[in-house]
Amino acid sequence: MAGLMLQGTGSDVGKSVLVAGLCRAAANRGLTVLPFKPQNMSNNAAVTPEGGEIGRAQALQALAARAPLHVDMNPVLLKPQADRTSQLIVHGKVRGTLGAANFREARRPLLGEVLESYRRLEARCDLVIVEGAGSPAEINLRSGDIANMGFAREAQVPVVLAGDIDRGGVIAAVVGTLAVIDPEDAAMIRGFIINKFRGDPALFADGYAEIERRSGWRGFGVLPWQSAVARLPSEDAVVLERGLGGRAGKLLVACPILPRIANFDDLDPLRQESGVDLAMIPPGTPIPAEAALVVLPGSKATIADMAFLRAQGWDIDVLAHHRRGGAVLGICGGYQMLGRAIADPHGIEGPPGEIAGLGLLDVTTVLDARKTLEQVEGTAMGAHFTGYEMHMGVTEGPDAARPFARLGNERPDGAVATDGRTFGTYCHGLLAKPGLRTALLERIGAVSDGFDNDARVDAALDELATAMEQHLDVGGLLALAGAGR
Repeated sequence: MAGLMLQGTGSDVGKSVLVAGLCRAAANRGLTVLPFKPQNMSNNAAVTPEGGEIGRAQALQALAARAPLHVDMNPVLLKPQADRTSQLIVHGKVRGTLGAANFREARRPLLGEVLESYRRLEARCDLVIVEGAGSPAEINLRSGDIANMGFAREAQVPVVLAGDIDRGGVIAAVVGTLAVIDPEDAAMIRGFIINKFRGDPALFADGYAEIERRSGWRGFGVLPWQSAVARLPSEDAVVLERGLGGRAGKLLVACPILPRIANFDDLDPLRQESGVDLAMIPPGTPIPAEAALVVLPGSKATIADMAFLRAQGWDIDVLAHHRRGGAVLGICGGYQMLGRAIADPHGIEGPPGEIAGLGLLDVTTVLDARKTLEQVEGTAMGAHFTGYEMHMGVTEGPDAARPFARLGNERPDGAVATDGRTFGTYCHGLLAKPGLRTALLERIGAVSDGFDNDARVDAALDELATAMEQHLDVGGLLALAGAGR
């Protein structure tokens, strides 16, 4: 069976996107290809058809491969919570909570389950393309590693190292990786890719040759900066730190960046609308008074994020926005924050306790250990939508008698306040299709472009694959994997 692993010189060098592009390029060549990431750490997750969850990057890569989502594509998912703990997801289901102190010991026994998932995928396809996590140069994390070289050596999968030239120092990053890792780990690396080049790649010819000379690894090409990537959902919250907003003359939609923000790609379709200025509000910055809509996003630790929202003074901003006649949309954890209170009697997110919400919806949430994981479709604001639920807790109260949506089995979802300007829903991904997004924007005085965001993402994957075929030795990468040219 054929396999190839892309590792990086650091976080956010573009591994997820490169794997997605290579999956689409291989699929376009007629290969049956599947993505795989042994261990992921992210609060952005997707729901599989069987009711499990995997990282959203693997969901994007599965779309690129034209394959249905499966929990084997990301067998270990860590979702950071409050108090330096992470929820441990194994094969799509919650297995418990890990603290920073016991993480290394706890992950070592998971390698067998990771390999089982990989072998099952191998048996189903011509090629598995594997994404590493962080960097193999983080040698302080090497003991018990299951995400990078620990997996590559056990599975005997060749590795190609990706370096990000846009951040600078890429020669040192690639060659330095060789300098610090174990020789047996280094033997797994068979080549490198230079990513995110701006300008004429010929200007880097000498540097490229020097990497080859110093490392002894083969170069598989230099990929220029791809504008299509901006249309792809991002899994890593580091992108939020770069900020959005600043499009003068557009209708402003504001979303505060909470410490445990989750599934923030819910907002991507709004960011793509030509008439909308989506502003992600960083800590220390007030929510702009001119916002037409404030969105409270999903959260992996709702009580902790509610406390943070209040500490930032954002509660005052949201309530003032509402008094001025502005609209408020809460998605999942954001929906819970809009209610009167959030109670955690069993200590699901941390110490047992309760916190007051914003009180814009007459509902109360009680957290419990049951986790709802389901792909859904329904109607809201008179429009059809598709999405998924991923939450813990039950939300009830008088405003829930006016549900935001009706799901396919007529099950009510969410709540609408009596003022008709405050909405809460447990459904993620509901703005991807044009119908509901158009209806929401009309409520706040904007005109939608009417595009299908899912179709835009698919087109962007084709653009990325075409660029990789043009600038990288895709045939050589497939040959290295054992999938032929």
